[in-house]
Amino acid sequence: YWMHNNMITINGQKMGKSYGNFINLDEFFHGTHKLLTQAYSPMTIRFFILQAHYRSTVDFSNEALQAAEKGLERLTEAVKGLERITPATQTTGIEGGKDLREKCYTAMNDDLNTPIVIAHLFDGARMINNIIAGNDTITADELKELKETFHLFCFDIMGLKEEKGSSDSRENAYGKVV
Repeated sequence: YWMHNNMITINGQKMGKSYGNFINLDEFFHGTHKLLTQAYSPMTIRFFILQAHYRSTVDFSNEALQAAEKGLERLTEAVKGLERITPATQTTGIEGGKDLREKCYTAMNDDLNTPIVIAHLFDGARMINNIIAGNDTITADELKELKETFHLFCFDIMGLKEEKGSSDSRENAYGKVV
């Protein structure tokens, strides 16, 4: 078992082999379980789990997994967008990277509250999109801070990374599935 069963539900029902709704990682990655409408990548599963507090019940549903897939894509696009930003002489219209970093640290220090960290990173993604759109500006120092914050929390702390597409490399997110 890859997670403790009493913490996981499928479409609101407790997950268990006796209920016929137990899904292992291989079935998630290949979409082979009857309750799944598609395959979900290891990073999507990881991101989905991080969106719930580690002490709370995790309820898997295709809708929730698809929403996690879209959310992960938004953060990935935001990280890529950071490379397209040209710094300005002043930061306007946004809080800036230092504020975002502090909020993320505060959430992690509050009993590893990854759902709040993710919410702050989505705020950061909105900031990035507004800068790219030309609505706001950011200085070189604040841009550096924003890049470091996204890399620190997305990659180093939460372990999210871009998937290349092959199932072998993707499955490294959780180790080889046998």
